[in-house]
Amino acid sequence: MPENKKNAETGINPVDSDTDRNDVYFSNEDFSKKIKNEKKAAKDASLAAKRRAQKKSSATSVASTYVFFIIVIAVSMVLSVYAIFCLNDIFGITKTQSSVTVSYSEQITSPKEAVDILADNDLITCKNFCKLFVSLETLVINNSPVQGPYEPGMYYLNGKMGLENMLVAMRGQPDTSEVVRVTIPEGFTTADIVERLANNEVCDRASLISVIESTQFSYSLVSNLQAKDTVPYRLEGFLFPDTYDFYVGMSASGAVSKFLENTEEKIPEAYRKRAEELGFSMYEIMTIASIVQAEAGDNEQMPIIASVIENRLKDKANYPSLGCQSTSDYINNKVAPSLSSTSAHTADYYLKYYNTNTSSTVVGLPEGPICNPGLKAIDAALNPEETDYYFFFHDIDRNLYTASNYSEFRAKIQKYAPYLNY
Repeated sequence: MPENKKNAETGINPVDSDTDRNDVYFSNEDFSKKIKNEKKAAKDASLAAKRRAQKKSSATSVASTYVFFIIVIAVSMVLSVYAIFCLNDIFGITKTQSSVTVSYSEQITSPKEAVDILADNDLITCKNFCKLFVSLETLVINNSPVQGPYEPGMYYLNGKMGLENMLVAMRGQPDTSEVVRVTIPEGFTTADIVERLANNEVCDRASLISVIESTQFSYSLVSNLQAKDTVPYRLEGFLFPDTYDFYVGMSASGAVSKFLENTEEKIPEAYRKRAEELGFSMYEIMTIASIVQAEAGDNEQMPIIASVIENRLKDKANYPSLGCQSTSDYINNKVAPSLSSTSAHTADYYLKYYNTNTSSTVVGLPEGPICNPGLKAIDAALNPEETDYYFFFHDIDRNLYTASNYSEFRAKIQKYAPYLNY
């Protein structure tokens, strides 16, 4: 191999023995210092990057700490405000004393349902907390005062009472144990009964009227009775006349229940079957009995008057009207005085459904009972005398006269009571 070519392959300069340049080297340039400087620069850059990262991490950590404390403070404030509202619901600390009318028509058994009603009427704010509170109270305390049932009716509540007192009020419990004895005579109307109970401080008029008109009771005689525009008082005829002991300040629903419970006991199943035999509903029998109660001068007259009414009801073609003054008197003398400017209807409106005078347009019975009859009147309606009478009247001494036809009726009036305008 030529020497020049070999030298080119090795990259080593040949030795020239004839000159002074006898050095052996790879390159003419020295890189050691440059490499050292590059390493130092890289190291410095790495340290700077680490310092920047540490500084950034420190700043991020401080910011995160601030955010955490802000969240903690915000949550604490929210919980504090919520706790204040909760305590305010329980104790009524800053609540208003303005009364809110709360009414419901069916018995409530669950305290949680009662709390829902309070919330719906804006009497409490923290409904779920109040539910938890009453759940714990009923769990810890035997016979807790907030336990149901809550009697249906109308209640005047305010947030200042606090949760527990409002729930106790909704139970219909009287404020005192004072008892008052009240006698309801036979023939008293619903308006009469409401007035007497209110005067004896049993409960207020508005609550009684609300319960009578809207509360649903489970007693079989009235369970299906619904309020009607044509009937002034839904439960008229079923508030049994008797002597009762009431608590002063008791709930209206509790007071009305006393009447209905008594009515349920006084009218057994045999009475209801008898009504069916006669072709009447029990509501119609109570309507007939109420007219008998209002028209009769004494108990002995009742079966005879009942026979006249039922004879006419069986022959509406010839006798479309009952011809009884008591039905229109009920509207004029009992219903009209109890009506107010806010009442849904006037007395004249009700007369269209209750006036059974001979000249009236009401065929058969009026829309409903005109008073609350006693047992004698009910028994007379279920067991009238068998007669052919279609007319009756009283003289000034309340003596009863009957007739089978109009001419006989007019003749007896002329003889015994010519002052009557029939």
